[in-house]
Amino acid sequence: MKNPILCVAGLLLLTSCTKTVDALRSKSATSITNNPATSVATTYMIPQGQHECGQRSLKFINTSELKFTVQFDSTAIYKTLSAENQYDINKLYGFSDNNASHHLYSARFGWRWSDGALRLFAYTYNKGIMASEELGTIAIGQEARCSIKVTATTYIFTLNDSVKTLPRLSTTATAQGYLLYPYFGGDETAPHYITISIKDLP
Repeated sequence: MKNPILCVAGLLLLTSCTKTVDALRSKSATSITNNPATSVATTYMIPQGQHECGQRSLKFINTSELKFTVQFDSTAIYKTLSAENQYDINKLYGFSDNNASHHLYSARFGWRWSDGALRLFAYTYNKGIMASEELGTIAIGQEARCSIKVTATTYIFTLNDSVKTLPRLSTTATAQGYLLYPYFGGDETAPHYITISIKDLP
């Protein structure tokens, strides 16, 4: 049986996005208002040779701000088979927006290991056009505090004390869509097992 999240993504891309998201809401899925705060961190694991982590489920979100902490271990250090792919941005955590597919509207953090450092990025889609901006570097084993705040026209990304803004073209008053989980790639799959610890904050 195909992975249900992949099926959802396919449906979102092949059909009317707003209608598809609305239809999915009637199925068995968690609906979250405001931030999906938890008391403990979740360790997301991306197996070698895969893009997606196993610890994910369909969760809808309606919020003005997503806040979380993240911690990477030494599995975040990797080398791609193709040198140019080392600069691909892997996906960390965020949400789709505008009740649409994440390839149309979304905001999330990205990450990569390049030039000897672990780098985090602001990463968005607006009307299907991707944009990204580096937020800064963090040390392996360091817990970093992250947030994405939504306004009518911008996404405000915060990594510890670093703040960057990217445009937001969504028409919903808040971020309305589904949560997006860790994903490796890019063109290549994970070269080895990768673990990422994320804790949602209120």
